[in-house]
Amino acid sequence: MNILLAEDDLQLGELIGFMLKKKGGCKVDWVMEGEDAYDYAKASHYEVLILDWMMPNGDGISVCRKLRSEGYAGAILMLTAKDAVEDRINGLDAGADDYLIKSFEIDELLARLRALTRRNYAPILEDQISIQGLAINRTSQTVSQEKEEIQFSPREFQLLDLLVQNKGQVLPREVILDRIWGFDAEVSTKTIDATIKLIRKKLGRFGKQDLLQSIRGVGYKVES
Repeated sequence: MNILLAEDDLQLGELIGFMLKKKGGCKVDWVMEGEDAYDYAKASHYEVLILDWMMPNGDGISVCRKLRSEGYAGAILMLTAKDAVEDRINGLDAGADDYLIKSFEIDELLARLRALTRRNYAPILEDQISIQGLAINRTSQTVSQEKEEIQFSPREFQLLDLLVQNKGQVLPREVILDRIWGFDAEVSTKTIDATIKLIRKKLGRFGKQDLLQSIRGVGYKVES
């Protein structure tokens, strides 16, 4: 289960992330601010978002409401110390699918996550997508134009696919690094730049080396 955890309490965030991985076998991305939660949710595919109500730079309610207003269809669970009925109603009205009050047992959290994923919120990615005359095949990890086909390495293809999925949006290097290599990976953002260079070189065979745009000081994007 792929989870985004947005929790600004350092000790609680570490504990929840650790237990979700240990007891639930989950893959967990952990952020501590609302803006990061929004960026990660838009940039990646998660089966469930766990949003803390109170966070700096955008509380969980605001993030939830903004995502829903933009058509986000994934499952969202609100995590909060607020236990008044009115607060629960506000959370659900903002678009949350479930609501868990602190303090809680990790087994209950896991049970709620399993229930949410059974509802099949996760969007299904098409096996093949097209952009600027290119056909991108997720099964074969190839890019083709008419009858010519280029094979990409798994890492190259994951990066290209991530940017295409989020076409029109700038993905910061930190987000790309976490989604493709993992938060704990011992690689630097220079690795991203090197991989982008290799992708562009291959796309150059189709005259599409400018498909991936560099945003100075931030990251990369594919124009929609």
